[in-house]
Amino acid sequence: QVQLVESGGGSVQAGGSLKLSCAASRSIFSFKAMGWYRQAPGKQRELVADISSGGSTNYADFVKGRFTISRDNAKNTVYLQMNSLKPEDTAVYVCNAKSFIAFNEYWGQGTQVTVSS
Repeated sequence: QVQLVESGGGSVQAGGSLKLSCAASRSIFSFKAMGWYRQAPGKQRELVADISSGGSTNYADFVKGRFTISRDNAKNTVYLQMNSLKPEDTAVYVCNAKSFIAFNEYWGQGTQVTVSS
């Protein structure tokens, strides 16, 4: 069973920065892609950013230019650097890993990010 453990969430004022980490229990090369989703109260879960095993990145329009996803293969860890945070970025951020096997994916427990105005 794959475990994904997030860290780095917290409370910050608007305009501030946070860096989230997602540590996987096995080599991240074994995943087709890893990414970050978020879910705010009363809203559906939405993709924030993802990165493929080859290093290609994809961002939601609402974070382009502010967030950066990266990976450290040696540490089996994916990061999400979040800059210029806005109150509307407040949500639980959840790490996701997609297997090369179709429809297989794994989720972390999530980490809370709260941005105050």
